[in-house]
Amino acid sequence: MTVLLTGASGFVGKAVLAAAKRRGVEVRPVFRSLDSAKAHLGALLVPGLDGEADWANALQGVDVVIHAAARAHVMREEALDPLTEYRRVNVQGTSNLARQAAAAGVRRFVFISSIKVNGEGSLPGRPFTAEDAPAPEDAYGISKAEAETELRRIAQETGMEVTIIRPPLIYGPGVKGNFSSLMNWVRRGLPLPLGGVTRNRRSLVGLDNLVDLIWVCVEHPKAANQTFLISDGEDLSTAELLRKIGKALNRPARLLWVPAGLIALMASLLGKKVISQRLLGSLQVDISKTCELLDWMPIVAVDEGLRRAVE
Repeated sequence: MTVLLTGASGFVGKAVLAAAKRRGVEVRPVFRSLDSAKAHLGALLVPGLDGEADWANALQGVDVVIHAAARAHVMREEALDPLTEYRRVNVQGTSNLARQAAAAGVRRFVFISSIKVNGEGSLPGRPFTAEDAPAPEDAYGISKAEAETELRRIAQETGMEVTIIRPPLIYGPGVKGNFSSLMNWVRRGLPLPLGGVTRNRRSLVGLDNLVDLIWVCVEHPKAANQTFLISDGEDLSTAELLRKIGKALNRPARLLWVPAGLIALMASLLGKKVISQRLLGSLQVDISKTCELLDWMPIVAVDEGLRRAVE
């Protein structure tokens, strides 16, 4: 089996590539910079990931595509029309690659999407499922939802199998962004006014669990033309998560009790409403379909995943 992997230099792509080597799977990693490509035997250089990219040579003899490349969250957005930029890569680029893959005889296309397709937050006691109607709220989530629609259309038209995975927040060695900030706050011993945030529930997924499911979806017959949600199987409140991070760091989290309503109000006044929603709100996913259909279970528990992340 030969696998084409896009986004090979990214947080998820690096881990997928490392797992492929351990499994003895032949992988053609795709990079966008020459420096990254030089370090890997058989690597491919594809400068662009839009609707004009030519994948003909890269796809020769490929059985499965793992499409992990994307325009992800941009912390300091400079585009005048962010949605157009997200669509250019995440929708048009994905559709272009998938159509060329189908034409080249690729058997299965595994797409790394996002839980943002479902929405930004779940109602108490009502975790997201793979069958829920999409309700994306930001440009990134909208582009991922549109990409999924295009892939399903291509699957119907060509017969190429499509498998979609929607992870929530991913953590693990090398994690950046908001999760890295949380770890740094705890590591530095900063007092955090989140000790009272105990009633929300957030689903997370450790990098090892996500990579394991990706490889299951590459090979499992029942993964064809399905959408899967994934998590570690243990939903945590914000306070619980911070305490577990502290335990992994051998440095207790310094949590202060402040009413969640007051935190939300202050965050809104400071223009940080989105961040407060992530800290105070719930986002749960139901992974029962994933576990039952694929006979899969998370291979790493949260405590061990956090230990590996902070190590």
